[in-house]
Amino acid sequence: MSRFLLSFSIILVGVLFIARLVSLQLFFKESTLAESDPAITKEYIYPERGFIYDRDNELLVSNQAAFDIMVIPSAIKALDTLAFLELLDLDLKSFEQRMKRAENYSRRLPSVIVSSLSKERYAALQEKLRRFEGFFIRKKSLRSYHTAASANVLGYISEVSPSELNSGPYYIAGENIGRTGVERQYEDLLRGKKGVRYIQKDRFNREIGSYQDGALDSMATMGKNLQITIDKTLQEYGELLMKGKRGGIVAIEPATGEILSMISGPTYDPSLLVGRKRSKNYTELYYDSLARPTWDRSILAEPSPGSPFKALNALVALQEGIITPSTTFTCYEGFFVYGDKRGCHCGGGVRDLVSGIHHSCNAYFAETFRSYYRNFESTAAGHDRWTAHMKSFGLGEFLGVDLPTGRPGRIPDTDYYDRAYGPNRWVSTFIISNAIGQGEVAATPLQLANMTAAIANKGFFYTPHLLRTVEGQPIADLNPSYAQKRQTTIDSKHFEPVIEGMEKVYTEGTARYLQVKGIRIAGKTGTVENFTRIDGKKTQLTDHSVFVAFAPVEDPQIAVAIYIENGYYGARYAGHIASLMIEKYLKGSISRTDLEERMLSKTLELEYAKPYSGKPFKINEYAW
Repeated sequence: MSRFLLSFSIILVGVLFIARLVSLQLFFKESTLAESDPAITKEYIYPERGFIYDRDNELLVSNQAAFDIMVIPSAIKALDTLAFLELLDLDLKSFEQRMKRAENYSRRLPSVIVSSLSKERYAALQEKLRRFEGFFIRKKSLRSYHTAASANVLGYISEVSPSELNSGPYYIAGENIGRTGVERQYEDLLRGKKGVRYIQKDRFNREIGSYQDGALDSMATMGKNLQITIDKTLQEYGELLMKGKRGGIVAIEPATGEILSMISGPTYDPSLLVGRKRSKNYTELYYDSLARPTWDRSILAEPSPGSPFKALNALVALQEGIITPSTTFTCYEGFFVYGDKRGCHCGGGVRDLVSGIHHSCNAYFAETFRSYYRNFESTAAGHDRWTAHMKSFGLGEFLGVDLPTGRPGRIPDTDYYDRAYGPNRWVSTFIISNAIGQGEVAATPLQLANMTAAIANKGFFYTPHLLRTVEGQPIADLNPSYAQKRQTTIDSKHFEPVIEGMEKVYTEGTARYLQVKGIRIAGKTGTVENFTRIDGKKTQLTDHSVFVAFAPVEDPQIAVAIYIENGYYGARYAGHIASLMIEKYLKGSISRTDLEERMLSKTLELEYAKPYSGKPFKINEYAW
């Protein structure tokens, strides 16, 4: 028995030995040894991020060389701390904090001690740093901007955080990652692929060359170049018009859903968030609690849509057979709700659909709204249908735009009012402010622009998006959903009278002084009430100015929505800016230079200096 066990043990050891040899010969990778051998240093090569171009292939973002001072804690021998601090212009406390962070990350892997040195600073330090064992300089690239606009769209990059390093294996200390905008949304495409070099060292820890003559090394692969839908000229022009104003502008190409401009005011030069001053500059921008330049109003502000919303209520009533274009209601310079008169500035008189739109008659749309709900057995049933119609225009939901942030706006559904008033305890008069785009409805400038594009298309839209091509490959090939029509619940025939009324806004109505010669424009002004609470009392502040428009009417190429905080009535600021944006895009120049000069020079800074103005708008809380 013992002889059998001895023989079996010898055979087993032999088999294991042979299996190990086979494994080493056939399956063992030299890179595994290189990873574990302390005499071999693994050095990563950062790739350059992909470039970003506008829709006309104008360069928006490229790269510039920068340099990080790195440390490998285990490689530090005798450090003359005072001389090192003087060389790098560092204070002792900051240095100790950075060294502690480096050791917590890894004693054998490199960490950043000083980031983003300029080429000039690098040249001055290159030779002197050789005296300090454990420290070396690693080249990387930072963003270089070819426009002072589009900060909210392009976004910015910054160094990966400790939590990001721990959450996945891809990133290494000192590497940059997209934080906002296109940089974050398309990080996987833009970042490229890191290269690696294995460096052999002798017993004195001196470099003696590449391990195995570089057989295991790999080159860095640059990130992919992106073309986005933004029109650089239009974006820059819109940001000039928004100087001294707060709000948002979004322009969309109706035929494709491509976003032509997405502007948030006030904004900042994206180059402020590049280099060693990035952190300081970002802190100043972020903590500007009044102007809030880092808060993207084009996709985050959710004011009431105001009178542009009347067009949708008209379409719903037409679709449901509640009215026809010839249906009339009488305006008594307002309308009554339980004996309480609500005002109207249209001048009064008998209104049909077209005149109701171009004169923006509150009474006409209040009566249309009430008539709609009377057509259903219950208010809830009518409201469920109303909600479905509104959401078919992309309101009250995230549209699916390719940005990492945004707000859904609000189309209050039946559950919303049941919670507020109790089930079956509310009727249309409770929510009649929705008839004129006030009340509980809320929409971002992006949603208003998309709604306008759907009207221009007579019943459909494409999901708004910013990416156009990747290395020349169209977005539709990468994400087919952006090429799919999204139909509204409204038949195309019902859009004709609404568009006629919107065109008459420019020719006869509230924007008749804003016409552009040679361009047929359809639009709608909006004056949005603005309340806050001061000492516990509801107080009305200066109204917001809202305007939506598309042009040319016969072949829509641009749909635009403008929202100006505290901008008075719709045609005063938003309407002026809309006309200028449309003409700039379609003609390339401005014919009414007097109007342009007025909008470029006029600001609302005195308005924003008043108490409580300029703070974030919160729908239904009467707060800024």
